[in-house]
Amino acid sequence: VQLQACGGGLVQPGGSLRLSCTASGTFFTIDVMGWYRQAPGKQRELVATIGSSSGVSNYADSVKGRFSISRNNAKDTVYLQMTSLKPEDTAVYYCNVQGRDYGEFYNSWGQGTLVTVSS
Repeated sequence: VQLQACGGGLVQPGGSLRLSCTASGTFFTIDVMGWYRQAPGKQRELVATIGSSSGVSNYADSVKGRFSISRNNAKDTVYLQMTSLKPEDTAVYYCNVQGRDYGEFYNSWGQGTLVTVSS
């Protein structure tokens, strides 16, 4: 399963950005979709996840109340709406999708999209 992410860029503190990530493949199902990020010199960390069927979401404490994850199952797409952005949100954001591909478990990562929060 391949993932294509887009929507990163440069934004001022307090601004907003929306990331999207679309999964493609031949015969697959999706269990969980999510976003992770990696800032320079730091480890990759969870930002948010959402259950494909349940719609139940989970957020890192650092983004609660500012970021919102959603999905469009018909389009196999996950979104991350980011508001009230802070300089510490600067990172490469990676989408992640887990599920079954021809019955076998897969764990796919997108190529990463850079978000820079700076004045």
